[in-house]
Amino acid sequence: MPDNAWRQQGSLWSNLRQVCDLLAIPAPVSADEEDTLFQHVRFKAGQRIHRIGQSFDTLYIVNSGFLKTVHIDEYGNEQVLSFPMKGDLLGIDGIHKQHYASEAIALSDCDMILLPYKTFTALGRIHVELEQAMFSVMSREIVREQLMISMLSALSAEAKVARFLTNLGERFNQMGYSGRSFNLRMTRQEIGSYLGLTLETVSRTLSALNELGMISVEQREINLIDPVALKTLRRLPPAKARIKVAEKVTALVNKNLLPQWNGELAAALN
Repeated sequence: MPDNAWRQQGSLWSNLRQVCDLLAIPAPVSADEEDTLFQHVRFKAGQRIHRIGQSFDTLYIVNSGFLKTVHIDEYGNEQVLSFPMKGDLLGIDGIHKQHYASEAIALSDCDMILLPYKTFTALGRIHVELEQAMFSVMSREIVREQLMISMLSALSAEAKVARFLTNLGERFNQMGYSGRSFNLRMTRQEIGSYLGLTLETVSRTLSALNELGMISVEQREINLIDPVALKTLRRLPPAKARIKVAEKVTALVNKNLLPQWNGELAAALN
C-alpha cells in the first residue's frame, strides 16, 4: 500500500466480480467470489497516487472520487492529461518501461482499488476472457485520449470549453449523478492546461456562456442550461452580438420559454 495513503474504514476489499462490474466488463463465468480479493486504499485531496519515474507494479481503479493525471517536463511545467473518475483505470502508462510516465493526483478524497500487475497477468492465464476484457478497458482509455487530441486540434477555444462541459456532464450521468448540474473538482487553470488554453480564456468563455444563458456558474457549481447548444457550438458571437442574444435569452427566461428555444439558440451560435 502506498505510504501516503490512509486505510478506508469498513470494507477494505472487493472481489473479482465487483471489480469487473466497476470497470463495466463481464466477469469470468468461472470466477469464485472469494477467489481473488483486491484492496481498497483511500487518498486525501492533494495526495499523489503515483509519481513520474516510480517503479511500476500496480494498476489503480477509481472506486470513488476525482483525480487528475499530469505530465511534468524537465522545467517543472505541468500538463494535465486527464481527469479520471469512477470506473477509470490508471497506471497503464507504466507497463511499457516499468516506470510510471505520469503522475496521478487526487482532486478530492478518493477510494482506489489496487490491482497488482502480477495478479492481473496471473488471472489472465486462468481466465482468458478476463485478459481480453482488460485489454478492452485499456484500449478504451487510449481511444478517449485520441478523441481528446482530435478535439483540441479541430475546435475553437470556446468550443473546447463547451465540449468539455458537456462531456463531463455525460460522464456524471453515466455514473448515476446529474449530468446537468455538478461541481467542478478541477480549477479553471487545470481545465486550461487540459484543453491547451490559458486561464484567462477559460474564465472569459465561462462568463460568456453564462451571459448567453447556455450555462449558469456559481463559483465551481455549473448548471448546463442548454446542452444541445453547448455541444454544437463552433464559436461565440462577437461581444455586441452576444449582448443582443443575452437580452433575448433573458426575455425568454422571464416568459418561461427558454426550453422551447434551445434549438434556435444552437442555430444562432453556429
